[in-house]
Amino acid sequence: MAGPITAGVDGTDESLAALDWAAREALRRGLPLRLLQVWRFAPHEGLEGADAETQSGWVAHALAEVAEGVRARYPALDVRADAREGEAADTLVEAAAGSELLVLGSRGYGPVVGFLLGSVGQRVIAGAGRPVVLVRSGDRPAGEAAGREVVVGQQGDPDDSLDALRFAFATAAARGATVRAVRAWSLPPVFAYSPASLKLLDEAGGLEPYESRALTDALRPFRAEFPEVPVVEHVELGSAGQVLLSVASRAQLMVVGRRASRTAVGARIGSVAHGVLHHAECPVAVVPHG
Repeated sequence: MAGPITAGVDGTDESLAALDWAAREALRRGLPLRLLQVWRFAPHEGLEGADAETQSGWVAHALAEVAEGVRARYPALDVRADAREGEAADTLVEAAAGSELLVLGSRGYGPVVGFLLGSVGQRVIAGAGRPVVLVRSGDRPAGEAAGREVVVGQQGDPDDSLDALRFAFATAAARGATVRAVRAWSLPPVFAYSPASLKLLDEAGGLEPYESRALTDALRPFRAEFPEVPVVEHVELGSAGQVLLSVASRAQLMVVGRRASRTAVGARIGSVAHGVLHHAECPVAVVPHG
């Protein structure tokens, strides 16, 4: 059984935009919406009686008001509110495990700066085992208008993008949208050629036809599973991040896969996901592989 769509709430404009996005998506998918507010006890010397229990009551009251506002705007939606004390990133990652997807707000300052992905957001995206959607503070329902596509990146072998493609097709089916599947390719260095790779390229008729066939093969099972979803196959020479951003203006949602890696300075989410998150104007879904 599918879990709820969970929206992180902290009272900021960007979290409220994410909450509205999550509410609309929950209605489309027929899922409950869970509002999650993570808080930490902070002693206030100037406020008498501001102990942990009192602060917990403040948080619960504020969250209840937000939940009532959501119910008023979306009366058909099953809305649940949950306040938890703890460390933000770890608590959100834990909540994502039982959710269909996790939706967070991200402050944006226009198409050049795009998303500002703080340390909490990066840790959540790197650690979550479920898709995480980042929504900018300026997001509006008009961005989901007919004609705007769900854009998804595909790379490598068919198995390498299975989860991202499945998420993109399911989302497009719920929205009545078109999927634009993007595969970027680049010229390999001379030393990368081998007799086996040259044979494959000769059989395909060249590099671009080979890449086109690889994309078609990756999409075949999803075309069969979601026959009602129109599909545009987009193969272009260039880096994956650049090619995805070149079509972002027509996207109502951008979907990228990620393989998180651990380094001495913390978790990294990959250059393609990082670039799209920082520069796309539309909401971005980051889907973990496997």
